Amino acid sequence: MSFWWVNQNQTGKYEIAGGFMWSPKRNRNGSFNRFYENMRLVDSGDLVFSYFDQLIQYVGLVQKPAVSGARPAEFAHTIWDTDGWLVPVEWHRPPVIVRPKDMLAVLRPLLPSKYSPLQRETGNGLQSVYLAAVPESMATELLRPLGSWRASSSSIAPETVKLESAIDQLEDQIEAGIKNDTSIDETERQAVVLARRGQGRFRKNLCEIEKGCRITQISDPRLLRASHIKPWRACASNHERLDGNNGLLLSPHVDLLFDRGYISFGDDGTLLRSPRINPVDFARLGISTEQGFGVTPFNGTQAKYLDFHRSSVFLSNNA
Repeated sequence: MSFWWVNQNQTGKYEIAGGFMWSPKRNRNGSFNRFYENMRLVDSGDLVFSYFDQLIQYVGLVQKPAVSGARPAEFAHTIWDTDGWLVPVEWHRPPVIVRPKDMLAVLRPLLPSKYSPLQRETGNGLQSVYLAAVPESMATELLRPLGSWRASSSSIAPETVKLESAIDQLEDQIEAGIKNDTSIDETERQAVVLARRGQGRFRKNLCEIEKGCRITQISDPRLLRASHIKPWRACASNHERLDGNNGLLLSPHVDLLFDRGYISFGDDGTLLRSPRINPVDFARLGISTEQGFGVTPFNGTQAKYLDFHRSSVFLSNNA
């Protein structure tokens, strides 16, 4: 388990109610932002301190790693880029509301030397920070006032629904926009909506390119899922959502690994495995752990989509 601190002064009421954290991927000028990049390091089971109005008001349990997702509709008034990271979180209201500034004498020597969420001199929150890593020693002190209470306690009722709901809500917003888009005809709208679940025209287009699962070699279509390479929610256009080159036919367990970023592919077909999964478990799932193992190379258009998957879906680091 890792520990995190999220500043939610602008976004807290939406993120707590919606069961997520969301950030852009880059600064507005396209430059690297450590606090946004931290979203890619978060993993299932990590604990997050929600900080706003100078108080830690919620404690969250991360439900799954970050996914690439468009800016939520609730943030439409902001100046942030529309492309970002979304992390589903189960938020809990603790029995004691902690004011870190009152604990500054204890916390000061435990603050990270770089990328601290608090000003070392005053104990005030740093507005430039979104998501910051918290050392375990600091997390221990922040949890101390809560006594035996823990966000993981089964007796604690979550403030929000679990796991997939935040991602589903985001995709529901996109789907609603498509259904209300009068610039495309009804047939096109239906095709794009069905593509969200790997059905209809998208699957037909995909089956003209891919004939089976590249990992398991299964070719019976009844046993395969039509999986987008660049996720449906992240596509820049409806053409991308329907493009057969933006997909793979995968066995269900391979589809899960690919969708959640635990495997990916190089353009030449080399299988990429995330260090977040134990190689023993990959082997048990029938995923080769042989160095350099690969499948048939991908065509040029597939390669463009795979570049997105490697950079925005594949979990290449081990937080």
